[in-house]
Parts: sequence; C-alpha cells; structure tokens
Amino acid sequence: MFGLKLRKNNNSINSIIIESKKYLIMKNINKFKIVTLALVTALVSVNCDNNDNDMDDMPAATDFSGTFVQQDQMGRPAINTVFVASGAPKDEFNGTIPSQMAKYQSIFQTRLMALNPGYTTNALGQTASQFTGLLATDVLNVSKTAKTTFFDGTNILTGRTLADDVIDVELLLIFGGPMGTANAAVTSDHVDKNDKDFASTFPYLASPW
Repeated sequence: MFGLKLRKNNNSINSIIIESKKYLIMKNINKFKIVTLALVTALVSVNCDNNDNDMDDMPAATDFSGTFVQQDQMGRPAINTVFVASGAPKDEFNGTIPSQMAKYQSIFQTRLMALNPGYTTNALGQTASQFTGLLATDVLNVSKTAKTTFFDGTNILTGRTLADDVIDVELLLIFGGPMGTANAAVTSDHVDKNDKDFASTFPYLASPW
C-alpha cells in the first residue's frame, strides 16, 4: 500500500498569505479611489452651471466718476522740493495747475533770498523777481526749433536731455551771481555725469549695473 506524504511548505504558505494581503490592500485602495472620484465629480457638478450670463462673481468696474485732484507737481528737478515749504503750502502748490502757479512767485522769492541773501542777478541777468517768476511756473519747457538742453551756455530751458546736469545749472543760477562764479563751493553737486553712458536709441537709459 502506497502512502501519500504531504510535506508542509512554509514558503508556499507565506507566499499565499502575502498575496492575499496584497489583494485586500489593493481592493481597499481601489474603493478609496472610486469614492474620491465620486466626491470630486459631485463638487464639480455643484460649482459649475450652465448660466454663462451670471456676472455676480465678476469684479466691479472702476468708478471714474467725480472730480479728480492733482496730488503732486514736478516740472524742473528739485524746484518744488527746495522752494515750497512742506505742509499746507506744498500740498496746495502740488494741486495747482501750471497756468495758476504765478501766484506763488512771492513765496519763491522769499525762499531764494533766504538761501542766498546776497542775490542780485544771476548768469541769465535775471533779478530775483524775474528768476522766481520763471521758477514758480514749474514746468519743463521744450522748444520745437532750438537745441534741446536745460542750459548749455547759449540755449536756456529749451528742454532737457538725460545727460544734462540740471542740478548744477539750478545751483549756478541760485548762487553763482551775475558771472556764475560766486559761491563756488555751492554751485555744483560734483556729480558730473551718470555712472554709465546713456544709449543712443530708445528708451536711451543706461544699462543697469
């Protein structure tokens, strides 16, 4: 009589157990994926509708009605900063249109004489009244026919190029006297040019350092 021997194979049993566990894990993962997908689908369905004309969520258009007030004024560099005191006078000046700025001439003249009590005329031959009358209308003039320059010794306030040393010109006219040679210590800020050359084509600005 032949007997049948069964030998216990631990490796096979372990393999069966592992595979069973894998199956159960994957089954649970698939269920989780299905539930997650269902939830996402439901949320999308709730948040989307077919009403393309619903403008409730659109941002409101900017309201440009009413009266707008000018808040700042800067025509010639540093003129407003130096000649108009901070506080109420500057706030009022900043809101004034150029055609009405002549009324500030006396304020400018008082400030000029405080800065340079010895002022008589400047290198342009202007008296204190004439000079401050020019400055009070704080705009940058541009000539359509003359050379564009802030001041080159011949042309005066016919425009401004990027390389114009406008602060030196202003200091010279304020402190330099009739010949432009008085008070030499304060007629220049000693910054003669930009640290890099300006470009010859638009937008003309020098490359960043």
